[in-house]
Amino acid sequence: MLYPGLALGYLVVPESLRDAFGEAARTRSNGCPQITQATVADFLREGHFPRHLKKMRLLYARRRAMLVTALSKAFDDDVRIDLTSGGMHLIARFDGQPESDTALALRAQRAGLNCQPLSQRGTAGFRDEGLLMGFTNIGSGAQAQRLAAKLRAAPGLR
Repeated sequence: MLYPGLALGYLVVPESLRDAFGEAARTRSNGCPQITQATVADFLREGHFPRHLKKMRLLYARRRAMLVTALSKAFDDDVRIDLTSGGMHLIARFDGQPESDTALALRAQRAGLNCQPLSQRGTAGFRDEGLLMGFTNIGSGAQAQRLAAKLRAAPGLR
């Protein structure tokens, strides 16, 4: 929620398991430096986190909209985009594709795009296809259009 590079996380566990989890964290991990923990604690205590979340929600909503617009322009009616509120990914489904989403994701990855097959994210009794696409690194509408055009040109996509 803040920055993955901080490598800072937490678990909420029952009181009876607190010592066991603490020991596991100390022995199985290098942990996070105390200065980082103290800095993040101050950030939270001083009320900066809610402002950060609001800022990031607005930013990601704009970036998602840029990618949706670019995909819709590049693929017209051949793409259906699942939109949910929040998050950092969207799901694009390509109608009439002869290949599985795994093959399409591989082709997209070879074209330099980071798309993941949705079918590999399901549970045993549920299988759905599409490409899981991140949008947090979309910096402009022009960049989104270039990426969508690159995806469109990837072999195997019509």
